[in-house]
Amino acid sequence: MVTPHIDAKVGDFSDVVIMSGDPIRAKYIADNYLKNVTKVNNVRSMFGYTGTYKNKKISIMSHGIGIPSCSIYVKELITEYLVKRIIRVGTCGAIIENMELHDIVVGMGACTDSKVNRLNFKDNDFAAICSFSMLFNIVKVAKKLNVKINIGNLFTTDLFYSDDQEILDVIEKYGILGIEMETAGLYALAAKYKIEAISICTVTDHIKKLTKISSEDRQSSLDSMIRLALESTLL
Repeated sequence: MVTPHIDAKVGDFSDVVIMSGDPIRAKYIADNYLKNVTKVNNVRSMFGYTGTYKNKKISIMSHGIGIPSCSIYVKELITEYLVKRIIRVGTCGAIIENMELHDIVVGMGACTDSKVNRLNFKDNDFAAICSFSMLFNIVKVAKKLNVKINIGNLFTTDLFYSDDQEILDVIEKYGILGIEMETAGLYALAAKYKIEAISICTVTDHIKKLTKISSEDRQSSLDSMIRLALESTLL
């Protein structure tokens, strides 16, 4: 066991990893998109796989919910397994009127209510932004596949359940495209360790319209986002 959380051997992971919060979604991607797949992690049922996509070595890894969980796996992948590029494929909630279920959001940046980045940044605000080259590749692939994407800010929250309605009004006022729980932490770690990272999310809930997709769809019906991520790794 190389780390307390990942029992893969050094070299088991590609230098490009697609990460999902849900282990079942990670398994879905590996089963349906990769060839010559090997399961490389099963610790705490946080599944990891390595295979090939169009002859390119790609790894898939789950990271759990929230910045603390995501940060454990991201840090260990970078420092112990020498991962250089991470694409998060996740889900998010939406607030603004022109967003709909199944819309794809690419997080150019991520605001947050978490104090995790402030703990590492001497209690100052850290501008959590994605890799420009990865964003550029995703834009090119989206045009090629004729997939509509929305590019802008995400809001990374520590609280999935919250009674604070005022912050939702502020999020809407500032045009935040999606609310999720990991991206601001991912981008900060990428900056700290000098790797590239980007977060792509599919809207699964609209908080003001009171609409949502089923838990089954959350695991397996996000194929446009998944193809977008995989194809971008080929550039």
